[in-house]
Amino acid sequence: MEDRKLRATPAARTLARRLGVDLLSVIGTGYKGRIQKDDVAGFNYEDKTHISPLAQRIADLHQIDLKGVVGTGYRNKIMKDDVLQLIDDQEIKSRFMLDDYGYHMVSPSPQVAKAAPDRPAAASVKTPEPVQEPAAAGDSETVPMTQMRKIISKRMSESFFGAPTFIQTWEIDMTELLALRKRLLAPIMEKTGKKVTVTDLISMAVIKTLPKHKYINASLNKDATEITFHNYVNLGMAVGLDEGLLVPVVKGADKMSLSEFVVAMKDLTERTFAKKLLPDEQAGSTFTISNLGMYGVDEFTAIINQPNSAILSVSSTQQRAVPRDGQIVIRPIMKVSLTADHRVIDGLTGAKFMTDLKAAMEDPLTLFI
Repeated sequence: MEDRKLRATPAARTLARRLGVDLLSVIGTGYKGRIQKDDVAGFNYEDKTHISPLAQRIADLHQIDLKGVVGTGYRNKIMKDDVLQLIDDQEIKSRFMLDDYGYHMVSPSPQVAKAAPDRPAAASVKTPEPVQEPAAAGDSETVPMTQMRKIISKRMSESFFGAPTFIQTWEIDMTELLALRKRLLAPIMEKTGKKVTVTDLISMAVIKTLPKHKYINASLNKDATEITFHNYVNLGMAVGLDEGLLVPVVKGADKMSLSEFVVAMKDLTERTFAKKLLPDEQAGSTFTISNLGMYGVDEFTAIINQPNSAILSVSSTQQRAVPRDGQIVIRPIMKVSLTADHRVIDGLTGAKFMTDLKAAMEDPLTLFI
C-alpha cells in the first residue's frame, strides 16, 4: 500500500478538512515531522507537485524527472504506476512485485544481477522524448494544463453547468463617485500610504448594500437543500494572473472603514501577484467582484464563484451621451452586470439589490453616513 504514517495535530486535521487539503501532501514542521496547523494554513496546493512516497522513491532511485507529469491519483497526485509508465526496461519493472498488500520494491534476483553487474540503474531508464522536427510556420504547440488551470476548469464547469443563472446589466453614472475619489486621494494616502482606487469605492458600495439583501449574500449547499444567510460580508476579488485566476477574500469587510479596506485589499492583491496567498485567504467569500474595467472592457458577465449565489461584473467607464432633464449631456457611464443563481435569487430580488447599489454608487456620500 502506498502510504506513510501520518502525524498531525487535531487543529491541523480540522483545518485541512475545511480547506480541502490532502495532509499526505503537507510537510510537517513539528516533532518527528508532525503536521501543525500553520503547515496546513501555509500550504498552497496549486504551487506543488504531489507524489506518493513510493512513486517518489522510484523516481529518485532511477533519476526520473517528473516535471510536467500529471498523475492519475486524487487531485492528479503522481502514483507508482505513473512513474513506471516512464520506464521501458522490463528488467527494472520486474523488481516491483505484486502481492496482497500492493507493490513493493525487492532486490533483483541473482540471475538479473549477474546479467547486468556493472550497469547503473539510471542507464536502463528510457524517458519518452518528443521527435524533434523542424517547426513549420503555423505549427501548434500542445502542453499539459497546469494544476491551477485544471482546478479553475473544474470549478468553472461545475458552476456554469450546475447552476441555472440569470444576468442583469445596469448602467451607472460615475460622475459623483469619480469626484469623491479625487477628494479622498490625498487623505487616504496620508493615512495609509495607499492610493484609493475606483475599485475600492465600488467595493465599499457593494459591502454597504449587501446586508440589506440577504439572498444576494447567501450560499447554497452542494445538495441544493439548504440556504445559509451570512450576517457578515467576506468580499472576494477576482485577480487575474498569467497562470490563471485567484480570488483573495477580505474577511469581515462590513466591519472595516474605507481606510482599513484599502489597506487590506492592497495587501491581499500584492501577495496574490507574489504567489504568497495562503489557502485560508482564498476561502470563505460570501460575494465576489470581477473587475475588468481597467482593460477597457465595454461589457461582460462573470461566472459565479461558488458557493456564492451571485457575482458582480464591473466594466470600463466610458464617456457617453445621455439624456438629463430633457437635454443630452456627456457623462462617465459604467456598465455592471449581476450574475445570479436562480435557485436562490429571483429576478425581482436581484433588481432590488442592483437598484440600491446603483443609488449608492451615484450618490456615494451616503456610504459614509
